[in-house]
Amino acid sequence: MKKIWSKILLTIGILVASVLLLIPVLQNIKLGLDLQGGFEVLYEVQSVDGKDVTSDMVTSTYKTISKRIDVLGVLEPTIIVEGDNKIRVQLAGIKNADEARNVISQTANLTFRDTNDNLLMTSDVLKSGAAKVGRDNNGKPVVSLSVKDNDEFYTVTKKVSEMEDNRIVIWLDFDEGKNSFATESNKCGSLGASNCLSVASVSQGFSSDVIIQGNFEQEEVENLVDLINSGSLPTKLVEISSKSVEASFGESSLVKTATAGVVGIGLIMLLLIIIYRMAGVFASIGIVVYTSLTFFIFWLIGGTLTLPGIAAMILGIGMAVDANVISFARIKDELYNGRGIRTAFKNGNKSSFGTILDANVTTLIVAIILFIFGQSSVKGFATMLIISIFVTMLVMVFFTRWLMTKFVETKVFDNKPRLFIGVKPSDIPNTNKGEKRTKYFYKKLDFVKNRKVFLIIALIITVLGAVVLFKSGLNLGIDFKGGTSVTLKTEADYSEKLAKKDAEKLGYDLYSYEELSDGSYDLKFTDTLSKDQSMRAEKYFGDTYEASTDVGVISNVVKQELVKNAILSVILAAIGIVIYISLRFKFSYGVSSIVTLLLDVLVMISVFSLFRLEVSSIFIAALLSVIGYAVNDIIIVFDRIRENAAKKQIKTVKDLTDVVNNSLREVFNRSLITMASTIIPVVCLIILGSHEILNFNIALLVGLTFGALSTIFVASQLWLEIEKHQIGKEKKKMWYEEDVEDEVNEISIKGINS
Repeated sequence: MKKIWSKILLTIGILVASVLLLIPVLQNIKLGLDLQGGFEVLYEVQSVDGKDVTSDMVTSTYKTISKRIDVLGVLEPTIIVEGDNKIRVQLAGIKNADEARNVISQTANLTFRDTNDNLLMTSDVLKSGAAKVGRDNNGKPVVSLSVKDNDEFYTVTKKVSEMEDNRIVIWLDFDEGKNSFATESNKCGSLGASNCLSVASVSQGFSSDVIIQGNFEQEEVENLVDLINSGSLPTKLVEISSKSVEASFGESSLVKTATAGVVGIGLIMLLLIIIYRMAGVFASIGIVVYTSLTFFIFWLIGGTLTLPGIAAMILGIGMAVDANVISFARIKDELYNGRGIRTAFKNGNKSSFGTILDANVTTLIVAIILFIFGQSSVKGFATMLIISIFVTMLVMVFFTRWLMTKFVETKVFDNKPRLFIGVKPSDIPNTNKGEKRTKYFYKKLDFVKNRKVFLIIALIITVLGAVVLFKSGLNLGIDFKGGTSVTLKTEADYSEKLAKKDAEKLGYDLYSYEELSDGSYDLKFTDTLSKDQSMRAEKYFGDTYEASTDVGVISNVVKQELVKNAILSVILAAIGIVIYISLRFKFSYGVSSIVTLLLDVLVMISVFSLFRLEVSSIFIAALLSVIGYAVNDIIIVFDRIRENAAKKQIKTVKDLTDVVNNSLREVFNRSLITMASTIIPVVCLIILGSHEILNFNIALLVGLTFGALSTIFVASQLWLEIEKHQIGKEKKKMWYEEDVEDEVNEISIKGINS
């Protein structure tokens, strides 16, 4: 008893530590715009003089934006360079989006002034990209300035050298109402503390290139060079998309999504405990540790938590549970074959590891592609998914097994298989008495008999899906269509008639009006509103209806990039998965997989087309997540088929159908439990979660449900149809198999090896 109590205390300690870790992490994790409100804008850096924009120009502009945001007092801004010439700025929690817009987008203004703030020269006297990092005679870092107008530069520096206070002050974005050398002289040169970049003494007139020297560190010089260049570069910032979210919207979304997540996780734990008893308790403990560790790692890397990120976390829990379900199914099989608890536990874990690894690798392929091609919230979703995959392997495989091993070694469960994992003692044969397995699931269920009917139904669904898609097309959101989305929250009774009237007053083309489940209203315009137009629309709705507004703008440039990335993501994910499955299994498995995945994708798209649900960029994340989940499911089924096929010499189609049938019977329970554990949190998100990710969750629900069914009734049946033509043909060796010239046949000798 002492042994078991020490293990219980260990488990309680782990749970307490996990909760204590999770609480401060959740309190300090950085929240995205959709969870706390704020402003996001995507700029394209363009050249004023028509020349190509270089990476140095983009870097200098990035530094300027960073410095300007310091003035706004945003604690944790997110500034990301995307592609060759785009910069995305996210300012979560900011109250005045209009002020932020104006401060960030103004042209960088570099000026030279005296210590009384009188203007001496502008950046016109310098060459484009004038500043460079240099070294003085002592090897210390300095700033080297290339002068374009030597005459003016000489005249000004000569004049300053003759002044009583012979210093020149270099300012970036000098504001006469706010800035003054008299009040900021002590901050001058302290980058980030003031707009005053540098102050230099002038002993004579200069008619050529000069250097700024001081007690600089290398990093300080590099920053100063970037800031000076940003004020002398012929570039401008063009706003190509933007989004503002009211704080009230964000807070409401956070509460709803968190509630949905807690309810979903609680229901998954309850399901596991009901089915697997103590093993379910261990899996539930694993879920708590998994949740805590995933959030901790996400916080550690500085991730920004968004609604899709929370959805990825909750979806990841459903998928992570699958690792335990696979192991538990194997352990139960071992018990039904007459093994003892400890042997069954050891063998079951060992045989399930390869399947779990394969399933997670394919999901990882999808997550990496999403991260590479995704933007903004999609990238956050992918980041959380990638972390979830690694934590799944660490916690749900290694940690849970380690914890269960501690309890199994106490022998307290040796004669309690029902308490341990829900197996009746009467279902475990006594092999010492020559008893054989009697417990089989779905023994009378023939999955293969009607395979041609299943494949014909799949073909009909494909044709109908294609017809619906061709006839109705897709209800594309502004991500793929371009334009402007305005979400209103008002106490007024706001109808579609009023929306059309308001659109006419504002001079915009309204193409969509929708009343959302939370009482707000979503309007979509074909027009891509400029900065001033967005501000005017916000003011109009605020004055007319006392409404708080969210405004999202997508330009044609962004639309084209999103469409391109969406198509690339799906194609590359499919190719990567087929290659992996073909290498790990063989080509027939790969072909069956890709056909099934294409069917899953078509069904998801067709449902959205049929019910006119909006397709946005986050829909692509749902699409690829379903592909990852479906592949996960397919691999588990194929792994069992491959294992059973290796045990049996297949000479006829009957042998092949028996292998597929038995394999599907063995994994069907696991498929149902995994489908339930994955769909439960998604349903909770649909019922209780935020409307912003409603369509995302609907896409997951459709895809996950159909994906689970297509694995059983399409993928395995299609593989059988392909493989039956290989019966009797010489088996080709896999790329990793070695040739054996003289194979030794084992002789069975009774009492020795038989």
